[in-house]
Amino acid sequence: MVDVRVVGADEWPLWRDVRLAALTRSPEAFRSRLADWAHGGERQWRERLTLPGAHNLVAERDGAPVGLARGVPAGDGVVELHSVWVHPDARGCGVGARLVEAVETWARGRGARTLRLGVLADNDGAVALYRRLGFAATEDDGREIVMAKRLDG
Repeated sequence: MVDVRVVGADEWPLWRDVRLAALTRSPEAFRSRLADWAHGGERQWRERLTLPGAHNLVAERDGAPVGLARGVPAGDGVVELHSVWVHPDARGCGVGARLVEAVETWARGRGARTLRLGVLADNDGAVALYRRLGFAATEDDGREIVMAKRLDG
């Protein structure tokens, strides 16, 4: 059983641990680097979780964190999907879809018309997941693909 739940600033150690695991285990999947975050203190992590309007999620299986994602308002009816990651042991079990769908539901609830993301072009698993969930490429510079999904029809 996988539970997806919102995390707040007081749960910064949990967010930190899962985000650092993502950057350690899957460095090729992110523009951010472990060195950018590994030595961040409480203030840095709390600020990350208190970005105005952001929606921060952690997926847990049997009480252990196995993934994360966040939605960030970008203006003009757009929400951006950031920091999606699933622990390798939990991949293929629907965790990624649950996280993305939870951000999508939240975005719809706040009136967003588009959910947008950037994914590194060689991250085939993530690109395939986003396509399965209805995202389409809007830009591709060979290094990063920008994908979007209409939420208003």
